[in-house]
Amino acid sequence: MFRKGMKVRAALALAACMAGSAAHAQVATGDTSQKKIALSNSFAGNAWRQSMLKSWNAVAQQAVNDKKIAAAPAFTTAENQVTEQAQQVQNLILQGYNAIVIDAVSPTALNGTIKKACAAGIVVVSFDGVVDEPCAYRVNFDFKGWAEQGVDYLATRLNGKGNILEVRGVAGISVDNLMHEGVLEGLKKHPGLKLVGSVNGDWTQSVAQKAVAGILPTLPQVDGVATEGEMSFGIAQAFKAANRPTPPMIIGSTYPELEWWSEQAKTGYQSRSLSNPPGAVSFAFWVAQQVLAGKHIPKDVTINVPLLAISQQELPAKLAATPKGGLADVTYTLPQTVALLDKK
Repeated sequence: MFRKGMKVRAALALAACMAGSAAHAQVATGDTSQKKIALSNSFAGNAWRQSMLKSWNAVAQQAVNDKKIAAAPAFTTAENQVTEQAQQVQNLILQGYNAIVIDAVSPTALNGTIKKACAAGIVVVSFDGVVDEPCAYRVNFDFKGWAEQGVDYLATRLNGKGNILEVRGVAGISVDNLMHEGVLEGLKKHPGLKLVGSVNGDWTQSVAQKAVAGILPTLPQVDGVATEGEMSFGIAQAFKAANRPTPPMIIGSTYPELEWWSEQAKTGYQSRSLSNPPGAVSFAFWVAQQVLAGKHIPKDVTINVPLLAISQQELPAKLAATPKGGLADVTYTLPQTVALLDKK
């Protein structure tokens, strides 16, 4: 969504640009008041997933109150394992859910179970951690483009030359694979940037801090960090503990990261924040509801709108609006979701 001239805008701009088109959206009106939608979530070990669950519960409860659906509970596996999530989905099939939104632990390993759900007449919408099974809908961001733009940013800050450390997310999840591909594509465009190390930070501050602390003693000077968001505070702490200057990197949108950035800005540190808003799970929810209501939607759906972006100038206001322990976010209403779908 950052490629081919697309501009990055903050959440307020997103709301403004969708307001006009929402009035023309073709919302399916089939009766879904007795339908049940479930969320299958592979883990909840970081602030992004926890915020995603809060967003799901909020939109689901409102939809129940409005009699759009009968129920929409969320289920999270404890161990982030394929076998555990496959069993969870199997249980949802047996419990008679009409639709399942899934943030999958693997793009391929759950395909057999998902195929069973589709064969049982269940609408399956994969979101964030998308799956390859053709019978499922895929709601996704341009993760590859996001990571590639992050490398472009580093190239600009470093005048095209420097050593880069890559801090990846959870190994095996489609999001991490796509963002790694984006980093590699970005490095191809900027041959003066050299990848000197790569670790997995699992999209968690503490894990990222430990992983970076472990690899730093083996690395030469690190001039920039290519990261996948929601790990920048932990990364910065690792550099501080190693008595190394914190290099440029894209900042995530959690409160600790924005607060750290705000403090560092007082001494001249500059950055920008790019993130996929966890509240976009509301988009996946409405996709499932609309399919149940009779709307025809392509199976491969990309949320073709900007990610949440925060500039250095916007930081004070965004930090003030972000709850402590939370993160900057944006959600989608039914009309906004359908307006975006109808643009395709």
